[in-house]
Amino acid sequence: MKQFLLTILLLCAASVFGQKPDSVLSEPTVSLLTCAPGCEIYELEGHTGLRLRTDSIDIVANWGLFDFASPNFVYRFVKGETDYMAGICPTELFLAQYIYEKRRVTEQVLNLTPTQANRVMELVMENCAPQNRVYRYNYVRNNCATKPVAVIEAVVGEPIEFGVPAQACENDTWRTVMRRYHKNYPWYQFGIDLALGNGIDFPITNREQMFAPQSLMEMMANATITDSSGTRKPLVMCTNILTPGDACGTVRAATPWYMTPLFWGCVLLIITAIASWRNITSLKFGKWFDSIFYSVLGLDGLIIAFLVFVSVHEATTPNYLILWINPLCLLVPILMWNKKGRSTLYIYQWLNLCAIISFAATWMFGIQSGNAAFAPIMLADAIRAVTYIYIYKRFGTKA
Repeated sequence: MKQFLLTILLLCAASVFGQKPDSVLSEPTVSLLTCAPGCEIYELEGHTGLRLRTDSIDIVANWGLFDFASPNFVYRFVKGETDYMAGICPTELFLAQYIYEKRRVTEQVLNLTPTQANRVMELVMENCAPQNRVYRYNYVRNNCATKPVAVIEAVVGEPIEFGVPAQACENDTWRTVMRRYHKNYPWYQFGIDLALGNGIDFPITNREQMFAPQSLMEMMANATITDSSGTRKPLVMCTNILTPGDACGTVRAATPWYMTPLFWGCVLLIITAIASWRNITSLKFGKWFDSIFYSVLGLDGLIIAFLVFVSVHEATTPNYLILWINPLCLLVPILMWNKKGRSTLYIYQWLNLCAIISFAATWMFGIQSGNAAFAPIMLADAIRAVTYIYIYKRFGTKA
């Protein structure tokens, strides 16, 4: 379906490029369109487009196009080499999708002179030309929200003085802003907190909050620019609602507490405590339990190691989670079933305890924020480490 829509959008772009240049010169109007969040994970922050209108044209420029079916898309996305595309389509076609999905589209008409509006149109046409439309996507610095702002600022000749988003806090980070939009999707946020390191834990400026389209809309509401006389003036002339729908979008209802990562982390902790007690009293369950537990941690560690050492995403390294969850966890199932390896495993579990404490310290002192679900999993790992150390010291390689 997305490939079909992409084809339609690119065909529409081609038809617009085929129009006569004079058609973009009659009193154009430029508007910022903000689409309310949708239910898909890539729609949770909303979406942004630029509406361009003259007497003969009414189109929307959109920098959020991607082709999931392109070669190695998932690998390139994880590695940080994702290419997105810009495209244009008739406003009616653009809005049709959001009417169908019952998502509100808000229009903020920009307070630009005809000359400035014409220049915006020219830059958009350049951006969307076949030879220029592909760009290297970055989820916080170069996306569908930041690209239109770059065009507007290039025309007005200065940075926009933005207002403050409604939910902004003094020490906001990219992670805290993401969590606001992902609160009903705890497993998605759990994955983000696993994959992204402390690069998204630094306090961000008010301007850096505009990576989220919904935040950008709130910031634009009170934004100002300088006119030709040097006077500050509002950037937004008026605001219109183009499609009906809830301002909060169509995100799914909150995940039930019993389906959250935190709940299942606590379940794992309880199972670990019971298994460890049986392990100590009867020397049973330990090998199988640890083989499964550390295999899962080790496989997660391989992904984290790839993100840290191979990915070019700026926020994946440093990721101090690798102190605790790393490929070395895969040694445990191997050493566990080999009597000659149990002394090595004894040393590993001491180091593992130190690693757990080290990551807990980075979390406690605000160096890298952790997900709440990490806590019971870390405790479960610590219990298994202490259990093995105790059993080894008491029974040696017979354990």
